[in-house]
Amino acid sequence: MKRWIVFFAAIALILSGCMQRTTTEEEVVQEDSEQQETSIVPSHKLSEENYRMILPYKASEARGVITSQVANRVDIDEMEQGLRRLSKEVYDPEEYYFQEGQYFNSDRVYEWIDALNPEVELGSDEKTYRDNPRYLTHILEQNYLKQTEDGNVNLEGISIGLAMKSVYQFQTDVGEPYLYENISEKEMMEVATDVAQNIIKDIRENDEELSDIPIMIAVYREAEQSSPVPGNFVAKTNIPGGSSSFDGWEDVDEENILFPSEEGQKKYFDDQELVTSFGNEIRDFFPNYVGMVGEGFYMGGELQKLRIDIPIEFYGKGEIIGFTQYVYGLVQDMFPNYYDIEINISSSQKNESLLYRGAGEEDINVHIFD
Repeated sequence: MKRWIVFFAAIALILSGCMQRTTTEEEVVQEDSEQQETSIVPSHKLSEENYRMILPYKASEARGVITSQVANRVDIDEMEQGLRRLSKEVYDPEEYYFQEGQYFNSDRVYEWIDALNPEVELGSDEKTYRDNPRYLTHILEQNYLKQTEDGNVNLEGISIGLAMKSVYQFQTDVGEPYLYENISEKEMMEVATDVAQNIIKDIRENDEELSDIPIMIAVYREAEQSSPVPGNFVAKTNIPGGSSSFDGWEDVDEENILFPSEEGQKKYFDDQELVTSFGNEIRDFFPNYVGMVGEGFYMGGELQKLRIDIPIEFYGKGEIIGFTQYVYGLVQDMFPNYYDIEINISSSQKNESLLYRGAGEEDINVHIFD
């Protein structure tokens, strides 16, 4: 009975939190080389770890390029979120505002991608393709702005993410079967260095308004196209304003691990065993359970967030509530609270419920979808 009371109290907390929130806003002037625009800066943000965003929201000048270039949806999400995460080390969310990239449009990004990849004619032999893979997939821009005392908001920093392949997929001709070439991280980083140097040189020489803007560049290593978990950032560097000098890379120790998997078993045995035991507990009580997919995000070898997706078929709302309540109890009993944990429960029709607990928190937030 106690667990049911806590469970429904968690739902009530979510509902009351949504109803009580109010927001005040502030007008600012955003300047660029062509015009001034009056924008709105919300006075609240979702958490201390998130950037405030300027309204009305302006989509990237290269909007849509990433979805046409990066094949795996999970890589798209992780690259965008991960670049913001790395940017926090350079551009403090307490002082900076986030905006999607406004300086490099689709044509510019495609020009870079074509110019900085090896050129191979369609119909070349297999060896030519294998010796000249298209390493660079996408160039992601993010802008970071600061508010001045007179109410203006100015660009004060740029982050650029370079999406690089870990596996090159190619055809020797239209209609031919796809072939694959693995790309080592060492080889990828050698190319990424050349790419970064060329992009910085081009920006400093041809974008006068960006000549004194600091630029952070990070290298993202994509997962295979069919991978259920994303790749990860592997390196970064900071270019001071007014400089074109590239002084080498700083390693980024991040990785996303699939549970259960051979890699998970080898690298993080205890975490994999815990996820497996969690699945076994569910299987013992719910015959419709067919399995789950877990994803662990690690920094410096330490688990930061565990996400578990549970697909299962239900035959009524009561069954959904009962299953969610059971999972709630398992999370409370089995998982420590020193990392974020997110459980997504879905049927073939839709997402059914969500459970979330932040690192260091005791209570689990629960939402059952209508």
